Amino acid sequence: MPNAIGIIFANSGYASLQGLAQERPIAAVPFGGRYRILDFALSSMVNSGIRTIGLVTPHQYRPLLDHLGAGKDWFLDRKTGGLFILPGVMHSLAGNSHTFCIQDLHHNREYLKKDFVGNVVISCSDQIFNMNFMDALEFHQTKQADVTLIYKENDNLGNLTDEKFLEMDEDRKVLNIRDQKGLEWTESGRPHYVNMLIIRRELLLDIVEKYSTFGCMGLIHILTKNLGVLKVYGSPTRSVIRTIRTINDYFDQSMDLLDQEVRDRLWLGADRIHTKIVDNPPTRYTSQAKVSNSLIASGCSIAGEVINSIIFRGVILEIGCKIKNSIIMSKCHIHENAQMEYAILDKAVTVNEGNVLRGSLSNPLVVHKRTVI
Repeated sequence: MPNAIGIIFANSGYASLQGLAQERPIAAVPFGGRYRILDFALSSMVNSGIRTIGLVTPHQYRPLLDHLGAGKDWFLDRKTGGLFILPGVMHSLAGNSHTFCIQDLHHNREYLKKDFVGNVVISCSDQIFNMNFMDALEFHQTKQADVTLIYKENDNLGNLTDEKFLEMDEDRKVLNIRDQKGLEWTESGRPHYVNMLIIRRELLLDIVEKYSTFGCMGLIHILTKNLGVLKVYGSPTRSVIRTIRTINDYFDQSMDLLDQEVRDRLWLGADRIHTKIVDNPPTRYTSQAKVSNSLIASGCSIAGEVINSIIFRGVILEIGCKIKNSIIMSKCHIHENAQMEYAILDKAVTVNEGNVLRGSLSNPLVVHKRTVI
């Protein structure tokens, strides 16, 4: 067992997700046919041997509790340790993009005090990844670091205007943490901080007590201001890491799952991603069904055509319907001869006979939960 507990900040929401995170935190948004986005951070900690994990939640935490229960499917229904729900101070999801808010930690400081481990592993919950933290924890212990920041060598910065990058010496000691915005860095391979870190528990408690009256200040901002007095190091990861903050992020990262290499790295390695177990029957395909390059979960009934799409559990596709380049979440019912392309249907949507839904690659069409068309 590692000498660490975990904290996952699951209280972020983004208005740019066009309703997918309107009544749920982004951590609870369905992904990949059977998962929630939270499953990736939670499974990574569990697979790293961390058995005490706190989940910082927003006011609208019901979807998270529905999914997690007591944590049994992640081996967290334990007599000691286990899964802890930590209510956050932010009551509104809309526009809440704070990262590791000190007030959230201060509000739940008893969680940090009750376990006498040496370190805390902290992660956000708006990223898709499969990472084992053991190497970073061993590096953290070897360096006797105060803080270890997880980073990835980024070959394609794209439009990540609010991301942070590390400047380190040859020993990986962090000399500076800089925003990309306003910088003219064109070289590939810049160490990109991926919103995951390891910090000494006692140090975190000291920071929480000192800065709790400063409003919702981010932990990384405080660390940046104190690099001169803290031993902050960087530890690299080779994991696939995809951040989801906009509807285009969600659509693009979902479609990446149709690539066998991406699926292998996320799902088929030694460490598996755990999720809520549902006892569904196998999916039934009729003689009229046509499926190519798609992911289809259990419990579905497929009688139409599915191309380059992701179909969640319990979806019904009737004869003559055509689904192309789309994401259909659980319990949707698509009636005869309906068509859709570049569409994202939230849970329990009904599309009646003959309707055509069409978005575009740059602007996917989003249909809200329980809508009837």
